Amino acid sequence: TNQFLGHADAVVFGSTKPDDVPVSWVKPGATIIHCAHGLLSGKSASFHFPGLVTRRLLNMVKNMERWIQSQQHRKWDLHCLKLQPLSPVPSDIEISRAQSPKAVDVLAKEIGLLTDEIEIYGQTKAKVRLSLLERLKDQPDGKYVLVAGITPTPLGEGKSTVTVGLVQALTAHLNINSFACLRQPSQGPTFGVKGGAAGGGYAQVIPMEEFNLHLTGDIHAITAANNLLAAAIDARILHENTQSDKSLYNRLVPVVNGMRGFSPIQLARLRRLGISKTDPETLTEEEISRFVRLDIDPSTITWQRVVDTNDRFLRKITVGQANTEKGFVRQAQFDIAVASEIMAILALTTSLQDMKERLGKMVVANDQKGEPVTAEDLGVTGALAVLMKDAIKPTLMQTLEGTPVFVHAGPFANIAHGNSSVLADKIALKLVGENGFVVTEAGFGADIGMEKFFNIKCRASGLVPSVVVLVATVRALKMHGGGPNVTAGAPLKKEYTEENLQLVADGCCNLQKQIQITQLFGVPVVVALNVFKTDSPAEVDLVCKIAKESGAFDAVPCNHWSAGGRGAIKLAQAVEKAANQKNSFKYLYSLELPIVEKIRIIAQKVYGAQDIELSPVAQSQVDRYTRQGFGNLPICMAKTHLSLSHQPERKGVPTGFILPISEVRASIGAGFIYPLVGTMSTMPGLPTRPCFYDIDLDPITEQVKGLF
Repeated sequence: TNQFLGHADAVVFGSTKPDDVPVSWVKPGATIIHCAHGLLSGKSASFHFPGLVTRRLLNMVKNMERWIQSQQHRKWDLHCLKLQPLSPVPSDIEISRAQSPKAVDVLAKEIGLLTDEIEIYGQTKAKVRLSLLERLKDQPDGKYVLVAGITPTPLGEGKSTVTVGLVQALTAHLNINSFACLRQPSQGPTFGVKGGAAGGGYAQVIPMEEFNLHLTGDIHAITAANNLLAAAIDARILHENTQSDKSLYNRLVPVVNGMRGFSPIQLARLRRLGISKTDPETLTEEEISRFVRLDIDPSTITWQRVVDTNDRFLRKITVGQANTEKGFVRQAQFDIAVASEIMAILALTTSLQDMKERLGKMVVANDQKGEPVTAEDLGVTGALAVLMKDAIKPTLMQTLEGTPVFVHAGPFANIAHGNSSVLADKIALKLVGENGFVVTEAGFGADIGMEKFFNIKCRASGLVPSVVVLVATVRALKMHGGGPNVTAGAPLKKEYTEENLQLVADGCCNLQKQIQITQLFGVPVVVALNVFKTDSPAEVDLVCKIAKESGAFDAVPCNHWSAGGRGAIKLAQAVEKAANQKNSFKYLYSLELPIVEKIRIIAQKVYGAQDIELSPVAQSQVDRYTRQGFGNLPICMAKTHLSLSHQPERKGVPTGFILPISEVRASIGAGFIYPLVGTMSTMPGLPTRPCFYDIDLDPITEQVKGLF
């Protein structure tokens, strides 16, 4: 009997003496139900009502079966929203307004989420709890599709629009379960130059003003956590500089209700220092000194404050000028919030426990001996995790056609790794089921966003991509073929609005190069040509022909911007076919290689550089990280997205250039080394006429106006 009991998930006791069975016989975590008390009140019950007991047991078994059933992966019961595209295509916000989104709890139920797995924010947004991963852990994953692009013009070529159009086509038109996973837009571009990032036209996430403004506050949570850590660093330096070891110790380990005790994070610090004592009264003076002094070297602080506004005047600041700071003045800077390492951690983490560990490992400075100082040393890990506890959950929204979307983590693939979160992808892959598709987007060109997706994100997630969709436009190809400059805000020159097959043919070199970069990783590539109304049929045919000759599995023109999912059906069919191809996915480099060698491989194989050149500062940083034991991390290059090279003005496929590495930083919590190519700004500025001139709120209807 005890062997049989050891395997059971639920044990029902009908005996009046449940103690007859030792607890050790029952499997840990099994559900135990006692029928004896209450059910069998009085000894005679078992004789007079055996049928009742049996019926109750049967009911209970049925209930358990129903409960188990409810926990399984469910078939989707998705009701798509109908689209009636207008011509000419109205503005994004008018299109978004004209569609009535489903209530988010209805959408959640349609795709098989349980009531206790969502936290609703208003009518159209909900956080999804990570418990779902445990519930569906035995469910096979769907197919995993990455949307990347060719080297873009400053206007962007529509990767988000293609991502949304593709899932609308798959689910609303081909009846295949699919999920889009997008990054949350930064407030910087929304009020600055670019506008939002919800897709566009008839392929967008709705409601678009919700998507582009605050969403569920994840970026604010990152800002709060980042700046708490920044404040902790400067405060700690001040207190160490103005107090003796003894008074520092008395304040760090105070007497509370007549007792002194270390907090768990302090005990962890003692263990790292090799001190095994747990009673504060027993530390020697030397141990006290080592415990209380982080001895941060202010000139090595790499942790910056952040704000989610394009504010160029914060690129270099001086902190500590109030006379209360006792003259501890130093130069510092602000970055835009989405460039924070905490954003990268949010995007790469796989669980709450993993996030806590990563937050603790973040290196913020060196001490006077050249050893790294971490967030854990400052005692702030738990507080950062508390600020991030809701941000770790992906946000569920929907497309114009009512198909599900996860919005999570942040943009900026030129200075960060620029991909949405591992958690959103993992949850979506379980929800779509074995024959479904998850379409996720990587920032900027394939040379940046896709390379980081494969080498950094896929390493963190262990997921293998099935297909890459490479987005191109005739407009960008003409620019690469030698067309005039394209500037945001200025009207396009006639070369871009009139047929010019020569410019298109010359510019296809960039498309070919990006196809070759994808092939380095062994994944089939489908080219999606995002068609604009000024593109001629001959230009469209030429691009598709050259793409297929250059090794693309297929190349398809797409009209989702003007037609919704219907305009991307051919793309969806091509992606479905490509996903069944043999896939020989591989990373570009081994982590064991030295840092400089890994940078060189990316520069030569991906960008087409002849070689790399490290500045003396960069070389000393590489030496330091290698010495500190961080040499085995992947590389996250910070370079311009406007050229394959480091020089934005060099279009097409530049060759023969030496890639300059000006500086090398380390994001140890996120888990990558972060080389800066040339000069990279981590804080954008506002243009002369920012988008905010057109943004307004109607005080009567409370409608947002002029967002796009």
